[in-house]
Amino acid sequence: AASRVFSFRDTRWVPDPVLEPSAAVRTPQPVPLVIDNGSFQTRAGWASADPAVPAEPLLRFRSLAARSRGARGGAGAETQVGNDLGSPEPLRWLLRSPFDRNVPVQLELQELLLDHVFQRLGVASQGCVDHPVVLTEAVCNPLYSRQMMSELLFECYQVPKVSYGVDSLYSFYHNRRQNWPCSGLVISSGYQCTHILPVLEGRLDAKNCKRINLGGCQAAVYLQRLLQLKYPGHFAAITLSRMEEILHEHSYIAEDYIEELQKWRSPEYYETNVHKMQLPFSNKLLGSTLTSEEKQERRQQQLRRLQELNARRREEKLQLDQERLDRLLYVQELLEDGQMDQFHKALVELNMDSAEELQSYINKLSLSVEQTKQKILQAEVNIEVDVVDSKPETPDLDPLGSEQSLEDVESINEFEPLFAEEQPEAEKPVAAVQPVFNLAEYHQLFLGTERIRAPEIVFQPSLIGEDQAGIAETMQYVLERYPKEQQAVLVQNVFLTGGNAMYPGLKARVQKELLEMRPFQSSFQVHLASSPVLDAWYGARDWAVEYMTREEGWITRKDYEEKGGEYLKEHCASNVYVPIRLPKQAPRTTEALAPSRTLTSSTGNPCEQA
Repeated sequence: AASRVFSFRDTRWVPDPVLEPSAAVRTPQPVPLVIDNGSFQTRAGWASADPAVPAEPLLRFRSLAARSRGARGGAGAETQVGNDLGSPEPLRWLLRSPFDRNVPVQLELQELLLDHVFQRLGVASQGCVDHPVVLTEAVCNPLYSRQMMSELLFECYQVPKVSYGVDSLYSFYHNRRQNWPCSGLVISSGYQCTHILPVLEGRLDAKNCKRINLGGCQAAVYLQRLLQLKYPGHFAAITLSRMEEILHEHSYIAEDYIEELQKWRSPEYYETNVHKMQLPFSNKLLGSTLTSEEKQERRQQQLRRLQELNARRREEKLQLDQERLDRLLYVQELLEDGQMDQFHKALVELNMDSAEELQSYINKLSLSVEQTKQKILQAEVNIEVDVVDSKPETPDLDPLGSEQSLEDVESINEFEPLFAEEQPEAEKPVAAVQPVFNLAEYHQLFLGTERIRAPEIVFQPSLIGEDQAGIAETMQYVLERYPKEQQAVLVQNVFLTGGNAMYPGLKARVQKELLEMRPFQSSFQVHLASSPVLDAWYGARDWAVEYMTREEGWITRKDYEEKGGEYLKEHCASNVYVPIRLPKQAPRTTEALAPSRTLTSSTGNPCEQA
């Protein structure tokens, strides 16, 4: 198929409505609230087996917040969250995220996101959230982050119990089929990070998990840099939002990157597969849509404005000269009245030396005032003179007899280059005016190898200067930490999930990499999540429905108060709990022990010594 032209949608986010939950959410007991707390998008909904409760996330919004600087009318700053922002680009420098990589660290912003979730889902309880909460967290989440999150949920929202799980493991268990093994290798590639997670006998092997600090965010920034260097004339129009749209809809992962680049060198392949992205532009070119009458009228308006401007300048000059002349005449009257002291004092103020110099200035100013008055009268007489169709010749410099002043001519001559092509003898019909180039094509971005270069960074981080291993090398490193028998078990269920799993060609690329690293004639299987973006929420909902009435995996308020905010109850999709190990108390120094030893030796009491 020939290459097509695609337009940017520039979709504006629609604010989330305040939903009215059904009665089944609260009766016979409050059902769990499932929140997939992702660094790119937050998804929230209810977990209930009742058909009246939707089995899908009711809220989906970007995990962003922006605080406005306040309106001019004196209103205070307003904070907007998620879809209430409308469009991220006008607020790009005000946007804030609670995440550092994929770990929430700004709890004030996290509280804003949770407020938005509870409010828009219609949680009606007063002063608290009386629903159990299922929340996703990062792989090997730092204890401090979990402690702050538990403190926020239990102390601020008064939730009865909470459960933490890993989003990619929820997705893994949601996609389990009856014949699937409980072991596998999960490859989760999201907005900020990519994880390689080995799962053995249904549990995460946290010691051998690996993370690559690359994801969709870095790909969007890399693509923006590539296109801004390629099209410097459209620097401002190449925004991150448009780059994310290109990644989501026009990019793919090459099965063999070098071979694919060789294909793009062919002009036929390029013309067939290039995607042209149309930037918004205006069809109106300067002078291309104006008729000769409109051009003539525009020039007359320009000349009228020049005449009015010059007339205003003459009046201001006349007023200033008249005031100076009145001042000099007043000083001359002092001389005629014989007030010599005041006369000499006034001369000093005027920086003059004698009465002759004063008289010379009076004569010059009088002549200037008369000339200015003559110019104003002459301009009023000739205000209707039509000087549009011909170039004005340079008039006589005699100020009393000229029809136009030198100022008028110079001002008009400044505009002559603008109307040089508008001479009556050179005019052409409007239909014959053609643009010099195709304006629509000038505002197009041609996506060739950029379609594969941006997603390729998760396999080759060196493309953007990152000193990290890609997915293939990391996957091989993780597999080599196990004996051959366990390696064979893991590769029988390689599971792809996360937002980057939506790229066409990712599954084929992973299969190719596995084929290169596995022994000859060995078998492996690669599976793709049914919905890589939403399966984490669906898996968390499935777990919450199954374990709603059990104690396994739920952290109660009593557990929080007794064991601390970092406490975690493990379950099939959770992290491994590693409690805080407090360092042993350091023994006292020898100097501090010396007096007690002396006392012990003197008393000889073995009990005191012990």
